[in-house]
Amino acid sequence: MARDERGAVPRLRLCVSDCLLGTRCRYDGGSKPHAAIRELVALPEVEVLRLCPERASRLPVPRPPAERVGERVVLRSGEDVTEAFHAGAEREVARVLAAGCTIAVLKAKSPSCGTGRVYDGTFSGTLRAGWGVAAGSLRDAGVACFSEEDVEAVGAREFVARALESSGSAR
Repeated sequence: MARDERGAVPRLRLCVSDCLLGTRCRYDGGSKPHAAIRELVALPEVEVLRLCPERASRLPVPRPPAERVGERVVLRSGEDVTEAFHAGAEREVARVLAAGCTIAVLKAKSPSCGTGRVYDGTFSGTLRAGWGVAAGSLRDAGVACFSEEDVEAVGAREFVARALESSGSAR
């Protein structure tokens, strides 16, 4: 394991969508544990802050699925939950910044956490370019946002090596 100029193991402080870690916090009461994310958080140089903007929104679990419709977030039932999603995002962004996290690994395609692609609001499984509410807020706050797919594509150890290299120092 590489060490810094003081001989210490560099630390990478990152936030991770709680559903990817196995917590049953998704709209349907389920989780989406992911092998690459389990490997990532088990690395000794990684410190993790768990986050769930939808849980922070205080919406009930379970509930109907939500999708982005333009700038809005609506449930399959038609209920507009945009304000709740923004409130949850604000709470989690504040936690992330207070913890000093500069990198987020978020659930792909989610109306909260999607990083570059989200479901299009037709509830047909169709994706479009766009960002989840919390992912966009984190990005706007200067946090680099990735999905579990990004980690899986390069592997957990390489993801951390690249993150530490791009930060220029331990976090």
